Amino acid sequence: MGSINKQPQKLLHQTLRGYVGFAGLLLLLSIPFAYFLMQKLHVDDIDEALILRKKEFQAYHLPNFTLGEIPQWNKYNRDIKLIDTLQNLTKDSLLQQPFHDELDNEIEPYRVLYSPIRIEQKTFTLLVRQNLIENEDLIFNILGLYAGLLVLLLAGLFGLTQYFSRQLWKGFYDTLQQLETFELGKTDAPTFEETHIQEFERLNSVLQHLIQKSIAVFESQQEFIENASHELQTPLAVLQAKLDTFLQMPDLSQAQMQALDSLYDLLARLNRLNKNLLLLSKIDKLSFQNLENINLKTLIEKQVSFFEEQALQKNIRLEIDVLENVEIKTNHILIEIFVSNLLLNAIRHNHKNGLISISLKQNELQIGNTGQPFPLPENKLFRRFAKIDSSTQGNGLGLAIIKKIADLYRWSITYVMKNNLHTFTINFNKS
Repeated sequence: MGSINKQPQKLLHQTLRGYVGFAGLLLLLSIPFAYFLMQKLHVDDIDEALILRKKEFQAYHLPNFTLGEIPQWNKYNRDIKLIDTLQNLTKDSLLQQPFHDELDNEIEPYRVLYSPIRIEQKTFTLLVRQNLIENEDLIFNILGLYAGLLVLLLAGLFGLTQYFSRQLWKGFYDTLQQLETFELGKTDAPTFEETHIQEFERLNSVLQHLIQKSIAVFESQQEFIENASHELQTPLAVLQAKLDTFLQMPDLSQAQMQALDSLYDLLARLNRLNKNLLLLSKIDKLSFQNLENINLKTLIEKQVSFFEEQALQKNIRLEIDVLENVEIKTNHILIEIFVSNLLLNAIRHNHKNGLISISLKQNELQIGNTGQPFPLPENKLFRRFAKIDSSTQGNGLGLAIIKKIADLYRWSITYVMKNNLHTFTINFNKS
């Protein structure tokens, strides 16, 4: 079973999720503790109040209290009454009992103090009571309190995360943004802002070192390729001139002619390779800065006429469907190389009696060709010197140059095999 691709998430959001989970778990586990603590404090407070009321009765009423006043007292006091002596009651006793509340007509929990007293040499029991908060009400209030705390906590954590994201992580996001827009050989090296965060300062220092090192290696490589290509031009030209001279000699044998033809073909491939390497180097160094509006229909027709003879040699049929007045702004040398490489690739990798289909729509060019009956490996298509078909005479740089030019102007180029055609689609929308 394949793995499920997960959308990457921000580091701060991951941290926030951890904080919220911990805070929620902590609040949840503390609810029973809070319930019993609040209940105990409430009961202790009521017990103190009951004892105080008993002392008040003993101090202000009991000294002059008579037996005849008991019925009258009980009639007008709901929560402090005098009742007959309870069995075995010799000292104060605090209990939790339910009583029927006549006003609300329901059973309510009460905290009750039973205290023995003497009135006119007769022992009675003083009953003092006070109603308690119902368990349901207490739990409901605690849950409401915790819900409010959780909301405040989440709001606080979210606000702090946003603050840290904007303030503390500003240097990190600035570095990230500059790295995303940096392209080796195309844009200037990024200059990272100073930051007071030690880790970010180290990160910027390491990145700056790596970038400078990469730039130096890239420039050295480009300089080597360009110098080597220039140095090879002269000996290749001299070699070609000498081969031309040999080929014009009238007394050459058939074997000598075949050997010279083979050398001539090899020299031609070396010349093409040298020119392509030099071209890639110039593209990397942005040597083609002049831009102009190019009519693609005119350009394609011109290139097709140039390659028509090579197509005829393989009896390749051309199907052309191009729109009028499709223009793009680009360098005319590079766009000619771009289209000619696509056409040359379509002819070179085609078979006899094959087909080349050229379609130009608004902002989209498609060139498809028959050839190998299987799709080409996309991961190797545009790599330098990656020859897909060893039977052809290409040097493995044609598609690499196409990709380099497309990347330069931010065109998208895709390959797909459909209807037995190897089809390259270039979208100019990003230009």
